[in-house]
Amino acid sequence: MTTPDVFNHNVPAESDFGYAQAIKSGDLVHVSGQFSLDGTGDFLHADDFVAQLKQTYANFDKVLDHYGATRNQIISQTLYVVNLRENARATSEGNRAYFGDHRPVSTVVGVAELTFPGQVVETSFIIDTKLTA
Repeated sequence: MTTPDVFNHNVPAESDFGYAQAIKSGDLVHVSGQFSLDGTGDFLHADDFVAQLKQTYANFDKVLDHYGATRNQIISQTLYVVNLRENARATSEGNRAYFGDHRPVSTVVGVAELTFPGQVVETSFIIDTKLTA
């Protein structure tokens, strides 16, 4: 039996809620919903969609670094967005800025609310570590 390669940001929510940020299974890395947290687990940028999305992607970059992966190895993302109609343009702009010319499959889901008051975006990913970076 193989021990999974697990990544955590080492923030309280991981033990409080009982989850891992990411787990590698074979060549795939499944990443839990990332959102706007600082290094101690404090939620940042309440109600500021653009700032939250930037911080969310910055946190995801830490996951990529752990697995030695690049954005070009992301094969799938799911975005959860509060007030999707209001935030649709910023979602598209932030996504294009983060991925550049790379085009993973993507699903955007409008939701009524997320975990923290003022949280307006969360995104999860799947990475294929065998893809050419």
